[in-house]
Amino acid sequence: MHNKASIRGIASYIPSGRLTNEQLADEFPDWSVDKIYEKTGIESRPIASDTDTCSSMAVSAARKLFERLNVKPETIDYVLLCTQSPDYKLPTTACIVQNQLGIPTHAGALDFNLGCSGYVYGLSLAKGLIETGQSSRVLLITSELYSRYINKQDKSVRTLFGDAATATLIEGVKYDKELIAGFVFGSDGSGDKNLIVPHGGSKIPISAESYITVSDNSGNLRSPSDLFMNGAEILAFTLKSVPKLVSAVLEKSSLDVTSIDKVVFHQANKFMLDKLRKKTKFTEEQFLVSYRNYGNTVSSTIPLGLELAAQQNILHKGEKVLLCGFGVGYSWAGTVITW
Repeated sequence: MHNKASIRGIASYIPSGRLTNEQLADEFPDWSVDKIYEKTGIESRPIASDTDTCSSMAVSAARKLFERLNVKPETIDYVLLCTQSPDYKLPTTACIVQNQLGIPTHAGALDFNLGCSGYVYGLSLAKGLIETGQSSRVLLITSELYSRYINKQDKSVRTLFGDAATATLIEGVKYDKELIAGFVFGSDGSGDKNLIVPHGGSKIPISAESYITVSDNSGNLRSPSDLFMNGAEILAFTLKSVPKLVSAVLEKSSLDVTSIDKVVFHQANKFMLDKLRKKTKFTEEQFLVSYRNYGNTVSSTIPLGLELAAQQNILHKGEKVLLCGFGVGYSWAGTVITW
């Protein structure tokens, strides 16, 4: 028997604010409720309030997890926080979360900025910490507030993204088989400009120009300090990369499509996921979706999907679940977990 990393539980924090298709149709009369749903598969999206922050959402998700699992914060010895919307450029939000949760000061804490593939990368980091003996209990958090980067007059992204945080407890268990395995990664920085907030970093600091809005060919308004997504390029990248990722993960895990009980992909939108399911040859019964009432919550989509499936008794103990994250970066990652 060896020490193997295992997911013990997942909990989420969903902001109380909601952006519905009815609200969007009122603001964009050329887009009906039916058209928005047909294009995205999303009915509503959680939106962070003015008082929500990356750290406050992370802390709320973690406290819910601790209560659900009857776990004390002082037993956590590492905090991994995946976010692209940290409280500050510095200091590290994970350290703020460690302090607010009452996790001991001997615990490690770090942020990593990875977006849609981030949860799978986080599982890999947690597995490495645990199975090399550096840690025994890792708190993996995702906390995303993309709404802070979206121009309200840009329906191309406003219809897609929501805000949410999740907390996952990963700990070592004595077991003779891998419970989180078959990791495959990928990155291609040549696609950086296809999903980006252009201004605000060290390359192009904020200036007066950062807030000048311009209209694109579809009438969407945005400034260089807002989120931009080239949807056509993101779709092309996804349809090219993800089927290869799935094949590589299955091969590395010595599994095939029929050996997988459930599949949770990053929840980008219905159109993309329908195409991916058909390309990867998974059945509708295997393929779990959660975008309808959450939208695209970036790194939170996969753990949200797992939590929802467990709550609905769709996901059962011992089942093999294929996880695939992909998007901004470009970055992608996959793994197989035993629930």
